[in-house]
Amino acid sequence: MDFRRIARRRLPWPAFNYLDGGADDEHTLSRNTAAFDDYELLPSQLSDVSSIDTSTTLLGEHMAWPVMISPTGASKLFHADGEPAVVRAAEKFGMIYSLSTLGTATIEDVAAIGSGPKMYQVYMFKDRGLTENFVERCKAAQYSALCLTVDTPLAGNRERDLVTGFAAPPKGSFRGHLNYIRQLPLRSLVSFARHPGWLARAMIKEDLELVNITSNPNAKDIDTGIVEYINEQFDRSLTWKEVEWLAQLWNGPLVIKGVQTVEDCRKAADSGATAVMLSNHGGRQLEGAPAPVDCIAAVADKLRDRLEIICDGGVRRGTHVVKALALGANACSIGRGYLYALAAGGQAGVERALELLKSEVERTLALVGCSSVAKLGRSYVRLRR
Repeated sequence: MDFRRIARRRLPWPAFNYLDGGADDEHTLSRNTAAFDDYELLPSQLSDVSSIDTSTTLLGEHMAWPVMISPTGASKLFHADGEPAVVRAAEKFGMIYSLSTLGTATIEDVAAIGSGPKMYQVYMFKDRGLTENFVERCKAAQYSALCLTVDTPLAGNRERDLVTGFAAPPKGSFRGHLNYIRQLPLRSLVSFARHPGWLARAMIKEDLELVNITSNPNAKDIDTGIVEYINEQFDRSLTWKEVEWLAQLWNGPLVIKGVQTVEDCRKAADSGATAVMLSNHGGRQLEGAPAPVDCIAAVADKLRDRLEIICDGGVRRGTHVVKALALGANACSIGRGYLYALAAGGQAGVERALELLKSEVERTLALVGCSSVAKLGRSYVRLRR
C-alpha cells in the first residue's frame, strides 16, 4: 500500500484510477483481498524449519517460488520502463512473466529480454486470424505457455474510467489527439497538465501504443480508436470448441484465465487446457463474482490431478500466498501488486515489492512450521469460525 500511495502521486488522475479501479461499486475488487482474512493459518510447532524450500514447477518451468507475474495491459501507462522492467525483475526473482495482448511491448521484444520463462495472454477475437498470428509469433519466440482470457465477452462497467474520461488516445494524427483531449473532464485536464512528462510520452512519442495489436498484420481499421476496435473484436459467441481449437494450434501448456467454478474448470481440462487461473479479472468484469481464494478448495478437490491451479486476484501478502497454496493452489499470480510498485519506482520498485513478498512467504512458512511449499496442505489452514 506504500507503493500505491506513491503511484497515486506520480500518475495522472485518470491513469491511476484505471490501475486502481474495478467494476460497478467495486465490492468484488475489495473482496478479492479481504477474503484472505476469512482463513486462518494453523502452525505446526517444533518442526524443523532451519531450511526453507520455496521452489516449485509450474507450466513445465522451474520457479524459485510459487508466484508469477499476471498479464496486465499497457505497463508503460504507469512507468516509462514498462514491460521490460518487469521482465527483468521477474527473471531476477525466478518467476514466470506474462505478457498481455494489450501490452506496450511486442511479443518479440519481450522474448529477447533475458532467458526467464514467459507466457503470453491472448483473447479469442472475432477475427481468428488475429489470435492465430499471436500464437505463431509466440511459437517462433519460444514462449513457455499460452494463456486464454475467457471472462470478457464484453468490457466490464468500469465507472471510474467513465468519470475520468480515460481511454487510449487514437493512433495517428495530431488533430485526433486534440479532439481526444477536448473531450476530457476539467479535473483530468488539470491532472495531465501537472504530469507533462507522462503527457508527452502518450501524445508525442506515442509510447502507449498497444503494439501487439497494431503490429498484427490481420488488424484492420484501427486508426480511429484502438479501444473501440478491440471492444468490437470481443466475441460473445465463443464456446469450449474454440478452446479445443486453440489447444491443438498451440500444442503446449495452455492456461484458461477467468474461470471460477468446478464445472468450468472441468470443461477447461476436457478441452485441452493444462492449467486454470481462478480469476475475476481483478474485480474489473463481473461485479459479485467470488474471490479467487474462495474457489481454490472446491477445484483442487475435484481436479488437482488434471490441472495446475493458479490463484489470480487480491494477493498482497506472503500469508495470502501460503493460504492459497495450503488450500490447493499450485501458485499465485500478482497484477496490481507489482503495478503499484512499477508506477512508484520502475524496475527498482518492482524488485523491492517482489523482495518483500518473497521474504514474507519464507517467513510465513517458517512460522507455520512447514519447511517446503510442496508440503503445504489443508492441515495448515481453516476457515475462521
